[in-house]
Amino acid sequence: MTAHYGFQSTMIAKPGLGDQLVELLLTGLEEGSPGATEHCLVFLVSRSLSNPDVAHVTEGWTTEEDHHRVFAGPAAQAMVAQFADLLAEEPTYTDYTPVNGKARF
Repeated sequence: MTAHYGFQSTMIAKPGLGDQLVELLLTGLEEGSPGATEHCLVFLVSRSLSNPDVAHVTEGWTTEEDHHRVFAGPAAQAMVAQFADLLAEEPTYTDYTPVNGKARF
């Protein structure tokens, strides 16, 4: 499959809550979660080296419609609801069209 839609999000946790934010983001890879669906081809969680309360998420999806459909579901909405207690401000998003790349973990 090829990713035709993607985005990157930067999230800033309240001071000292960066570890909890990253843990929550990583639950997105668990069975039944958004990142585990066949339509999510890239789900990468990263941290800032200079500020442990800053996390970045890079996602690649088969289509924008698949992304929106999956995130409208109950599992994704339950995860998103948990961000409110952890975030210091609204996340920033940059959408893009993937061209090519590589990932090994």
